[in-house]
Amino acid sequence: MDDHPGKSPDHLTINVTHRDDPVFEVTEADAFASARKYPNIVVRGPLFGLAAQRRGERPRWRLMGELDTGFPQMARDELNSHLWFKAKDETEDRAERRSLLAAVARLETEPVNEVTADGVRYRIVRADEFARIGGGSLEPPRATDPDGDGWDLDAPESSRTKDFVVDHAAAVGLAEGIDRAGLLQLSYTADRFPYDVRADSQRALTTHPGVVLLPTTFRVVERKELSWSMVTGQHATPQAARRALVDHLTRPMPQLPDLPDMPELPAWMKVDEKEQAIHERAAKKFMARRRPNELLVRGRRFEVVRAERVMRIGPDGPERPRPSDMDEYGPSQIHPLMDEEGNITYGT
Repeated sequence: MDDHPGKSPDHLTINVTHRDDPVFEVTEADAFASARKYPNIVVRGPLFGLAAQRRGERPRWRLMGELDTGFPQMARDELNSHLWFKAKDETEDRAERRSLLAAVARLETEPVNEVTADGVRYRIVRADEFARIGGGSLEPPRATDPDGDGWDLDAPESSRTKDFVVDHAAAVGLAEGIDRAGLLQLSYTADRFPYDVRADSQRALTTHPGVVLLPTTFRVVERKELSWSMVTGQHATPQAARRALVDHLTRPMPQLPDLPDMPELPAWMKVDEKEQAIHERAAKKFMARRRPNELLVRGRRFEVVRAERVMRIGPDGPERPRPSDMDEYGPSQIHPLMDEEGNITYGT
């Protein structure tokens, strides 16, 4: 091959390394054992978030948040707010504020996936979420996954995704290197995906031929007869997902007070006290176990599962949203007008 003489470009390099570290060895062994037990993957679909590239950081990008929104426009709105508040609270320099507000103005009127403000490149990025499956079961947390034991339902959650550096050429272990090599040709092929989605997915294999695995997250799902449905969002640790399940079972939507002329609540919004007592007893038994990953209550099976995300990488970095990635709404003004002096105009 003569296309890339000498050192391969970073977006094509998988740099496998080995460390003489007992924790590293155990983690690698755990990953290989899991690959044998859960050899296949099921793709849920794309997720979107924000990445930034500051001066001197090329070709690396840094994730700005959780990468957990289902639509590109939600990520654009998040960037809009980030830049607006940065202009409001984090600078006294007129030129810097002018640059930030110019980017905000574009995001208010155009579905753009990249803007530059004050020398920083901001990009809307996408990743595909998937889970590993074997023997009809989704992969649960691994023994070597970062975890905890606390049951404080109001404890703040940590993040392993925010500030993650997207660097295709960064050194990884053999297990992750093999995983990434196996995901290089991952694309949407099932008939349940529309033609344009499948075509964009196939095209991405060429435009963004590299892949990076983002930090693993964890979700609670409910096992159905032939499928699974999500119960919670993403969590950084299995224990955070377990707490979310307990919260789901023991803190139902509160009853609203009776008001004149207020229509009766639908049945699904009403709290059944008998059912609630059953859920609370089940939650107590669940919490009495050490790091449980399954809960059966009233014929419903809840499971804590690993959710992985793979991001495609091209010569210029992480993949942006694809043309077939749909939005429910478009760009709009979501904050008051601000001038380069920092003065805010409320109203029209």
